[in-house]
Amino acid sequence: MYKKLTTVLLLASMAAVAACSNASNDPKNSGTATNTPATGDPAAAADPFGKYKDPVKISIAYSVDPAFKSTKGETLEKNAWKTAIKNDLNIEFDIAWQVSKENFDQKMNLSIASNDLPDVMVVSQVQLNQMVKAGAIEDLTEVYNNYASPAVKKIIDSTKGLAKEQVTFDGKMMAIPNVSAEDFNMLWIRQDWLDKLGLKPPKTVEELQNVAKAFVEQDPDGNKQADTIGIAAGTALYNDFTGGPGSMDLTPIFAAYDSYPGVWVEGADGKPAYGSNTTETKNALAKLREMYAAGLIDKEIGIRKAAEETVISGKAGMFFEGFYGGYWPLPSAWQNDPKANWQAYALPLDAEGKYNVKVANPSSGFLVVRKGYENPEAPIKLNNLYLRDEAIHGNDFMMVRNFFAPLDEIGFEYKALQEVLAGTKKPEDFGDMPEYKLLKNSVATIKNSKLEPYDKMDIQYWNQSDKDFMRAFSIMVGAKNHYDPAINKMTSVSYARTKTVEKKWTNLRKLESETFLKIIMGSAPLESFDKYVEDWSKQGGSDILLEIEETVKK
Repeated sequence: MYKKLTTVLLLASMAAVAACSNASNDPKNSGTATNTPATGDPAAAADPFGKYKDPVKISIAYSVDPAFKSTKGETLEKNAWKTAIKNDLNIEFDIAWQVSKENFDQKMNLSIASNDLPDVMVVSQVQLNQMVKAGAIEDLTEVYNNYASPAVKKIIDSTKGLAKEQVTFDGKMMAIPNVSAEDFNMLWIRQDWLDKLGLKPPKTVEELQNVAKAFVEQDPDGNKQADTIGIAAGTALYNDFTGGPGSMDLTPIFAAYDSYPGVWVEGADGKPAYGSNTTETKNALAKLREMYAAGLIDKEIGIRKAAEETVISGKAGMFFEGFYGGYWPLPSAWQNDPKANWQAYALPLDAEGKYNVKVANPSSGFLVVRKGYENPEAPIKLNNLYLRDEAIHGNDFMMVRNFFAPLDEIGFEYKALQEVLAGTKKPEDFGDMPEYKLLKNSVATIKNSKLEPYDKMDIQYWNQSDKDFMRAFSIMVGAKNHYDPAINKMTSVSYARTKTVEKKWTNLRKLESETFLKIIMGSAPLESFDKYVEDWSKQGGSDILLEIEETVKK
């Protein structure tokens, strides 16, 4: 699953990377005793799940999400994963420092710039490139070959070389790439509000406006106060080519205008163009500006600390997110209102009746190990365990996790659950498929979460107290949209991180984000878009386009 959950969360919301510190250079803190599993048998040393004889420690940094609440009442100090990792691998964590998720990248960039590196990190492509050039991280070729589990290797190989290509430098595998299941943003909407107001799910942007207007003006929550919000949204308006679908963004509205900001598209001349700089994107911004001015999009889009607050509090009627809405933020929303009937749709459609989605780069996070760390295989073993046992322990408090999932995981699991509920297949028919880490548990437990009738997905037909409810709801309500016949996939012409991207992308994205947000909120005229395009080109964008063109030719 994606994150913004840089996204994400959760899966978007519990991102953690290993960390810090001069303390990691202390032999007592580095797990220096041995790499040999508890058996002491050298032949077992390359066991992907081998337990260390002596404790191995990894100091980590922790990303704090103020909106996160463990669904099982667990804490950072006491949780199922901490116990399992100690019992199964004899690995222990030290929390060196913790910051809010908004400040995590900045803190990590400072660590990289000062070469005061954690033992283990999950970094971006730009950060990876910087660390390789500085000679600051370990070559993981050998430990990957020896310690990555067969399921992990099968998932990485499923990208047909794209994942490995992004981490290979001079023939060496300098990081372990994550692989995220293919997903896209969809419309999550309060079906109970639609029903109360006699409305249908909005098929077009114009209908979306009308529904948002009704949600704002017609008191759908029935409290006789003008306090409801049409569309919840955050300052990250869309995902770029570096990652997967975001959360609380506006990607589907752009896509309805055939606008694909943040990725490389084919221009009218057949050469690569930047999707943010097209006429279609300007048209989409004009519409979003109109909607914001009319009060249809959260007025505090640039102020609110966490965009999901409005969903959790029951004040927002719509938001855009990937299939994983049932994981986050809806469980927190249901704690406040268990009857809130959230449903997901591949809407709004474009003028031709298509639902346009951007196909994300399958790899957006990269597991790296500090040069000199004496147990470089430890985080690989850790992630082997995460993949194997997520169905048992859930996905809260998974430290230094690098997500692994087959590209077709979400759609594959939806079809499997559908077949089990329809009675055309039995759980045992799906056999042993460890790369689909949650499939075995999902098909075995779906009838604990889903109540009859099985073809009705409204919230009253679900057992919210079941431990597998969040996954089952996300798959059956969100992932069903993967098979919507209106889906039209758009793939970026390149996912490469060129040399100028490394140097200029952060500033270019800042320029873009600030300009677009100002246009939408009305603090800058729509015409400032043209000035932005000029500045983007002058500040390195034109050089990047030339590099992308060369990459495509190769």
